[in-house]
Amino acid sequence: MREYNVPVKRYCRTLDLKDDPELIKEYRKRHAEENCWPEIIEGIKEVGVLEMDIYLRGTRLFMILEAPADLDLDAAMERLATLPRQQEWEDYMSIFQMAAPGASSAEKWQPMERVFHLYD
Repeated sequence: MREYNVPVKRYCRTLDLKDDPELIKEYRKRHAEENCWPEIIEGIKEVGVLEMDIYLRGTRLFMILEAPADLDLDAAMERLATLPRQQEWEDYMSIFQMAAPGASSAEKWQPMERVFHLYD
């Protein structure tokens, strides 16, 4: 786990994939480090995201995103949608996802509600 010199906020989002093992296999392949488009990685960082992980179980994706606590995440995601190749990437991924064609990342990835915390 990385440490940052600023207060950080964690966001958890979810998205479902189509229930097709071959599509899921290809989705994994496209997200492998050697296949991710550099413009997409740089764009995520450029809008202020410090860390992003995506986990998969069955057809359910779970994203953990960390950003500076004072970052307006909605504004950052709106800006991300305008960066070079971002919509192309979203369209490239849409064949796998249970989301409307042409949807932005912010429209696809839905916030999750935290229902438990390891209380002090």
